[in-house]
Amino acid sequence: MDQHRDNRRLAWCVALVLRHAPQHVATALIGRLDSATRNYLTRDEWLPASAVSLLLRDGSDQDRRSVARNPHVLGRPLPGLPGPARYAARRTPPALLPVLGAELGRDPAEAPLTSEASLTSEDLLLLLRRHGTHRPGVPLDILALPHEADPELLWFAHAREPLPPGSVEALLLRGGLPPRAARGLLDLHAARSYGRSWYRPAVRAVRMGLITQSELVDDVRPAGLALLLADLPATRGLRWSLPELAGMHTALRRTLAPLGDDPRLWAELLRHAHTFPGPLTELASRTAAGTLPEPPDGPSLPGLARAVARLAPTAVEPTGGVERELALASLAVPMDTVEEDIRWVRDCLDRQLLTGVDVIRHKLPAVWALDEDHWLGAVDHPDRYDRPEAVLAARAEADRLFAVALGDDPDAWWRAASTLPDFAGTLPHLLLRVTEGGSVSGRP
Repeated sequence: MDQHRDNRRLAWCVALVLRHAPQHVATALIGRLDSATRNYLTRDEWLPASAVSLLLRDGSDQDRRSVARNPHVLGRPLPGLPGPARYAARRTPPALLPVLGAELGRDPAEAPLTSEASLTSEDLLLLLRRHGTHRPGVPLDILALPHEADPELLWFAHAREPLPPGSVEALLLRGGLPPRAARGLLDLHAARSYGRSWYRPAVRAVRMGLITQSELVDDVRPAGLALLLADLPATRGLRWSLPELAGMHTALRRTLAPLGDDPRLWAELLRHAHTFPGPLTELASRTAAGTLPEPPDGPSLPGLARAVARLAPTAVEPTGGVERELALASLAVPMDTVEEDIRWVRDCLDRQLLTGVDVIRHKLPAVWALDEDHWLGAVDHPDRYDRPEAVLAARAEADRLFAVALGDDPDAWWRAASTLPDFAGTLPHLLLRVTEGGSVSGRP
């Protein structure tokens, strides 16, 4: 029984650490787990989206089965929910067939388009370009008809002239695309305009476990669109959940690390991002090196300034004097009950005595600071935290602390994750102990 408890606690802590780890470190951490702990990890409530992608793509059949049974894995092919197999078995509504036939220019009396007819590559591309401006419903109906198109051909056609986002989303949903074709469909650098639903294929690709969010930053072009993924419109349709949004911020900030905290570089990034056609990785490195030419004239991307502002480092210090000092001290002295502690922290957040940054720096034990349920209360859905800015600020500060202390060393990350379950101090204290090589088993 104690062994199962230890495995479950380690899986919980590894899941929390995976939120902040670079992709190669995340792969290494998952690979170090024994089978029992790995099984608990695949069913953990806090398993981040990028770790799900790694497990679905590179894990064992048991990993994929366990992830599919995890009710907290939002939007993946879960039992009872549509997945690629169900979309592949979709049937085209009969009433739609004559409409599609007319669009192809065929005479319905001589060559009707039926469910038995096979679409050529040119036919399929024509129909996919005419439909799917907003949603994938009609493109899925089109793909349900027999067709001859090669996935590579669709990718090359998309590279010349991008398909509508609904059609790209339908291709991803139906499955069967090789990884490089699926990732290539997220490239929009040749598009003349983007439309309001341009981001749906990117969110869908992450939701389906096709790519990690770090890979998404590299695949989405132009660079301005990758930055806009940090601040998607608040609509009722497909969008990031709060943990996914935090993971997207993590991936973007890691890419923008060469800019540091120099406001001049961030201003230069924003000036070029509207028209830079390449990936964000190239834009960030060239901005830091000062090798970018004068940006050409072109249309600006709405919302880009706000997205960059969300990612840029800020130094906002809350006010409160003595009350703030008492609030900070209270993070190290939990109340009599968890409920009372949560009410106090939430009240301090509301009165701006504390921020999410303060919680990460001062709350103990460290694992409670990383798990928002221990200071904001449990939620029944990842989008329902009523203080999202506190969560995002806490995740960003944890990203910074992990990156500064552990860098890209998988061994250091493993030491931090494996000692986190029983460490009684704060997260900065834990990271200091790990990097200095001292004991991390006792109290601070």
